[in-house]
Formats: sequence, C-alpha cells, structure tokens
Amino acid sequence: MRDSFFIKNGSFRLWAIGILFLLPIFTAIICISIGRINISIFEIFKILKSIFFEKIETTNQTVIINLRIPRIICACIIGAGLSLSGATFQSLFSNSLATPDILGVTSGTSLGAIIGIIFSLKMFNVQLLALVFGLFTVWLTLKLSGKEKESIITLILSGIIISALFNALGALLKYTADPLDKLPEITYWLMGSFTAITYKSLLISTPLILIGIIIIYLLRWQLNILSLSEDEAKSSGIDVKKIRIVFIMASTLITSSCVAMCGQIGWVGLLIPHCARMFVGSNNRFVIPVSISMGASFMIIIDTFSRTISKLELPLSILTAIIGAPLFISLLKKSKRSY
Repeated sequence: MRDSFFIKNGSFRLWAIGILFLLPIFTAIICISIGRINISIFEIFKILKSIFFEKIETTNQTVIINLRIPRIICACIIGAGLSLSGATFQSLFSNSLATPDILGVTSGTSLGAIIGIIFSLKMFNVQLLALVFGLFTVWLTLKLSGKEKESIITLILSGIIISALFNALGALLKYTADPLDKLPEITYWLMGSFTAITYKSLLISTPLILIGIIIIYLLRWQLNILSLSEDEAKSSGIDVKKIRIVFIMASTLITSSCVAMCGQIGWVGLLIPHCARMFVGSNNRFVIPVSISMGASFMIIIDTFSRTISKLELPLSILTAIIGAPLFISLLKKSKRSY
C-alpha cells in the first residue's frame, strides 16, 4: 500500500494514532465548558476532582456531572456507532450511498418508540421497546430475503419493503395519537435529541453499541474482502455468507441501539465515512478507526450546537442535515474533479 500523510508502511503513523485517540477527548473537554453557563476548563477539572475528595455540591458541579457529561458520553457513543455502521454498510454493499438504516432498522425502532410513547411508558421502557422492535425488523428483513441471503440486491429490496411497511404503521399510529399530548412528543423524539439522556438510560444501549463496535473493529480487514465481487470473495477462503451476517447483525445492533437511545439522526452514517476515505483511502483497516474518531467528535460538536445555538434546543437531525448536506455536496464536487 502506498504511503500517505497518515499512513506509512501499511499502518498508521504514530502521531496519527495519537490524533485519532485524542480528538474526541479534546472535543469533549472543550464542549463540556460551553453552554448556557460557560465554565472554564480549569473549573471543570476542579469539579471532577471534587467528586472524589469533597462532598460540596455547587450549581456548576450539578450542571457538569448530571447534565453535560451524560450527553457528551451519549454523543460520543452515538457518533462513533452510526459512523462505523455507515462505513460498514457502504463497504458491505459496495454502495457509497448506503446508510445505517438501509435494512429498515430505523423504521422498526421508531415504531417501537411510538408505541411506547402512546402507551405512556417511562423513557427507559420506551428505549427498551424501541430496541426490541429494531432488532425484530432486521430479523424480518433477513427472513424475507430468503435462506440463501447471498443476493445483496434481494437483501436491500427486502429492507426497503420492511422499512416502507413499518413507516406506514408508524404514520398510522401518529395519525391516531392525541394531537395535543402524544403527537408533539412523538414528533420531537423522531427528530433526535439527547435531552432525556441520563446515566440510567445509557445503561440500556451503550453496552450493545460497544459490543457491535468491537466486533466490527476486530473484523474490519475482512470488509475489504467482502467489498470484492462475489466470486473473488469466495476464492479468498472465508465463509462469505457467515461473515456478512456477522457484520449485518453487529451494524444492526449498533444502529437500533443508537436510534432507541435518542431517536433518528441522519447524515452521520453517510457523511463521516466519506470524510474518512478522503483522509486514508478505501482500505477499511484505516477507514473504520478514522470513522469512529471523526464520528464521535462530530456528534459532540453537533450536540453542543443543539443546546447552545438558540434558547430552544434544536433537534439533532435538523442540525446534521443543515451541516451535512452542504458538506456532502462539497465532497461530491471534489470527487468529480478527481476524475
């Protein structure tokens, strides 16, 4: 493999590894200090130290510990997960426009959340129900695609069919929901937000997202093989069918867990993998870790804008679309110039 700015002799340069590791941490520290109440970085470290050595509670300590840190953790995990899932599906299906919801997981997860909200379940139970529906949706997609599951086109078409069905069921439930109470709550949840995130809610989905991330990261080199033609992939000696299902299930676990935790957030899984490929090329051994680092940092910044840009907190999907669409157009123009 040819050396580049970030890569030398087939591996990341040492300083590039440092940047990938430190970028989300540095972004998180800066963004924790920004909000309705601006708190200096020195004060933040002082507050964190006081947790272990002092029992005095201040307003700043409550804001940092109970409000901002859970959101920062959630944003980091969600951004990394969605970016990784998008990069995986784009490589798996050899389609640069593939997104984490390509198999219908988002529509199924959203339907579960809508049902939970209509029945006035607690947010913890809403997230749990949404997660179950998301996993069920992809299981249904795999069953619909047939026992062979080797035709990518059949799998994608099955995802489109199931997604359309569950979107229709969700629309029907929204139509029958109380327009003064349930409908606004459903609509706001579907647009994506970290407002309701607590340490307790992080316990549901975070372990599942991390499991999915670890699985894909450890097997990332096999994505290069799966992105080849069917015959070339089979000749490499790996069980193409089994490995493909592993990647699909790991990505599904990540996506459904992300949507169950905070609603629908678009563009992250589409945009960030493209940005990663601009830096390190198409080799998934490098695209995957770069996508994780950039996705986590991007989501932290988006959440900070969400809670500070106006008096009312803006839904995350609105900001990701406003920022993501122009950036993606710019990427498309650059790719055209390269040909």
